[in-house]
Amino acid sequence: MAEDDAFTEHRPLLFTIAYEMLGSAADAEDVLQESYLRWRAVDPAAVEHPRAYLVRVVTRQALNHLRTLRARREEYVGSWLPEPIRTAPGVSEDAILAESVSMAMMLVLETLNPAERAVFVLHDVFGYTHGEIAASIGKTEVTVRQIAHRARRHVHARRRRFEPDSGAARAVVQRFLLAASTGEVQALMDLLAPDVVQVSDGGGKATAARRPITGSAEVARYVLGVARTGITPTTRLEHATYNGMPAARSLTDGEVDWLLAFEIHDDRITALYVMRNPDKLHGADAVRPLDRGDRRPWKP
Repeated sequence: MAEDDAFTEHRPLLFTIAYEMLGSAADAEDVLQESYLRWRAVDPAAVEHPRAYLVRVVTRQALNHLRTLRARREEYVGSWLPEPIRTAPGVSEDAILAESVSMAMMLVLETLNPAERAVFVLHDVFGYTHGEIAASIGKTEVTVRQIAHRARRHVHARRRRFEPDSGAARAVVQRFLLAASTGEVQALMDLLAPDVVQVSDGGGKATAARRPITGSAEVARYVLGVARTGITPTTRLEHATYNGMPAARSLTDGEVDWLLAFEIHDDRITALYVMRNPDKLHGADAVRPLDRGDRRPWKP
């Protein structure tokens, strides 16, 4: 059907918007399912700009979900990280897209209120105008401009330096895994920036540090402790790209049981994101097509 073709055509764009607004692939899929049902209920012949209509529906559904998620995350056990998504290597070729889904940026977006998050994502990542966004979130263009200014100032004050996945970064990851698995303390320390930060997410369902760990000595100590118990003769380690970042994952009996995403600058690891929460690893194998769209103006 024509309406199915339009939804399928724009699905990568719609998923990317929903994921960046929610930080959860599972919730983004729920939003897309609800949006698809709404799309099926309209006469496609009456919709002049299908992409604009679908972006508007997904944005509104994501905002509804986001308000619920914020209350749930206030009760989260330990540090919260976004659900990691496996991304194709080509994502790194779009620097804006790669940074926008990185763990660091997703954590910054988490500090915005729902309206600020929607406006920042739609304007600064996807290139929509203030007028287009106003039609999507039900506010005036003047208000959207004010929100955009406030959100951008907040994000820029907190954003970390970002370098996308690359061959050099993967080489650093390989050396890190070797040092961790062999217990070479000095080799590990040489790879860690002095102010490196490690954030672990176990969600109260897997062993993980409850608070961020900072400093190369403390992070190295924690990594080596985990490696002694977490890397066994049956463990299979793989390189991958998650959230546009170089990553490594551990598989046991074909299932991902933990995942590391790395921030790397000047061949030193500046941040480590450790996912142990099994609820966020169920979909870790699926490569998620991401897209910022063609960013041509559309009428609200």
